[in-house]
Amino acid sequence: MRKAFNAEDAKVAQRCAKHPKVVFQLLVTRSCAGHSTIERENPQDMTYPANYKYTKEHEWIDVDGKFGTVGITDYAQNSLGDIVFVELPKIGDALEAGKIFGSVESVKAVSDLFSPVSGTVTAVNEDLVSAPERINSDANTTWMLKVELSDAKQLDALLSAADYEKFTSEETGH
Repeated sequence: MRKAFNAEDAKVAQRCAKHPKVVFQLLVTRSCAGHSTIERENPQDMTYPANYKYTKEHEWIDVDGKFGTVGITDYAQNSLGDIVFVELPKIGDALEAGKIFGSVESVKAVSDLFSPVSGTVTAVNEDLVSAPERINSDANTTWMLKVELSDAKQLDALLSAADYEKFTSEETGH
């Protein structure tokens, strides 16, 4: 059942709708505390950048040569809800494919972040320290860290955009 937007909901909806790569319909739900949150009617109705690779833990990597930019998917941020804190590694830290490199805390839960590849952290998005909610407004382009890949062949084990969409559809049962 759809509920009417109030002025605050309309601002959130407008901010979320600016992402051209994500196709969704907004639905406002009311929590028992009376706060409103925006959720997608059909979380599987999303498109993901075709040039990215994806993990089954819902991270993405955009690779340019021997460097990769890492973030979480729109599906992940939607599942988490409002993100309030992000813990990331330091520049120079070594990452191992499939291992935890940080965490994301939302109003719903704390979720570990898993590295899609092995390598060395070359940059960390410091803006997320003071504004972690940026991930909610544009997950497909809000990067968390940049990494120099130690083994580009690891990318072959990751999912394509089409395979990731299929995976999330199966995960949600839609």
